[in-house]
Amino acid sequence: MKSDYTGTESIYEEFNNHEIMFHVSTLLPHSKIERQQLERKRHIGNDIVAIIFQENETIFNPECIASQFLHVYLVITPLDSHGTRFKVSVIHRDSVPSFGPVINYSNSFHYDNIFKQWILTKLINAEMASCRANTIQKYQVEKKNFFLFFCFLLFYNPIGTDKNKFI
Repeated sequence: MKSDYTGTESIYEEFNNHEIMFHVSTLLPHSKIERQQLERKRHIGNDIVAIIFQENETIFNPECIASQFLHVYLVITPLDSHGTRFKVSVIHRDSVPSFGPVINYSNSFHYDNIFKQWILTKLINAEMASCRANTIQKYQVEKKNFFLFFCFLLFYNPIGTDKNKFI
């Protein structure tokens, strides 16, 4: 990370044998010369699940974030000025199967350790459910095929052939 394109700070959590790294948009470096902020967008757009924090209750439109990979959005809105109660909504692509834990009938949570565990569990399950979506599975197959082909090129070198002729 010599160039600091990814920043110098992040939020990391270990939970139930899962390591979670959060790409927080405000912690990613802001470029003064690159108007479109592609490095920032690259991290957020390549995630599968996003947490959207809204200061006010407004309708969130997932189409405002162009991404082939984002499949689930957890929208969190404060319900009081003290930061002790929050509303959580979940928006996901149609191809993502349902996943738990379920949201209580009021969508309202108190900020405590139970809420933290609920959110982390929901994030992990959202990622796993999204990986069962056909769009992500197709990408995973393409990625595996590419790496298999790369390994073939890297390690297969019959006697008397030029390895570079395959590239």
